[in-house]
Amino acid sequence: MSDLKCTRMLHRAGEPDVEVLRVTHRSGEVSDEVFGFHVQQAAEKALKARIALLGDTYPLTHNIEDLLDFLVDRGVNLGVYRVLVEYTPYAVEFRYHGIDSDVEPIDRDGAVALVEALLEDVRKALMGVEVG
Repeated sequence: MSDLKCTRMLHRAGEPDVEVLRVTHRSGEVSDEVFGFHVQQAAEKALKARIALLGDTYPLTHNIEDLLDFLVDRGVNLGVYRVLVEYTPYAVEFRYHGIDSDVEPIDRDGAVALVEALLEDVRKALMGVEVG
């Protein structure tokens, strides 16, 4: 699969996660485990899309920090999204074991805004490559 095709596929794959976040945020009817999982998934897919856009093979990990560090090592500064590392435990740990009582509730407004912005940044980078 070409780098651009992979980037587009991963970017599109993150959009349904963001849609779930929008709908469940409005309804307030899902747990933080479920909500956080979709934040993590949207972020993971967006970061992997950004890595693919560089022509690199993304690491097979759910760890947001590892993906951000991978990008930083290649000169892509996504420091504003560093807070997303907090969602790594939602990929597996919290889904199966629940959230510890000492974990702060999710700022759902902030989480939705952050993953929307990340996906938009990836879209703009993709458009820049396609146009350029």
